[in-house]
Amino acid sequence: METLRTIVGDATNPQAKGPKVIAHICNDLGGWGKGFVLAVSRRRPEPEPAYRRWHRERAGNDFALGAVQLVQVTADIWVANMVAQRGLRTGSGGPPIRYDAVGQCLESVAEHVLARNASVHMPRIGCGLAGGKWERIEPLIDKTLVARDIATTVYDRA
Repeated sequence: METLRTIVGDATNPQAKGPKVIAHICNDLGGWGKGFVLAVSRRRPEPEPAYRRWHRERAGNDFALGAVQLVQVTADIWVANMVAQRGLRTGSGGPPIRYDAVGQCLESVAEHVLARNASVHMPRIGCGLAGGKWERIEPLIDKTLVARDIATTVYDRA
C-alpha cells in the first residue's frame, strides 16, 4: 500500500521513474497568472494555452468546477489542470477553494493514472491562492489516490 510522500523540491520537475502526472488547481474564470501556474509555465509552456482555450470554448466542452484537463508535455509527463477554485478572491462565500470539486478532480486524475500506471506529483494543492486548508485536502488525496495504491508525492518549497 502506498503512502503519501512529502519531499522538499519542485513539483514541476517530478522525482520518479515512469509516467507522471503533475496535478494543480485552477480557477473557474480562465485566469492563469499567479501562484503555482507561473512555475508550471516556466517549465512546461503547453498547459497554459490549453487551459485558456478550454475556458474560452467552455460553451462546447466540460469546463466547470470538478473538471480536469490533461495536457501531455513530454512522452511520460502530463499536467492535470484541475478546476477546483471558484473565482479568485475570498468573499462572503469564504475562500475560493471548493473541496467537493477537489475530490471530483482527484477522482478523474486517479482514473488517468491507473490506466497508465503513473504516479502523481503536486504542490500542497488548494492551500495557496485558493485559501484551502491542508487538513481538509490531505484526506481527499488519501481517499482518491493513496487508497488506490497510487504513488503520490507532495512537494514543499525549500
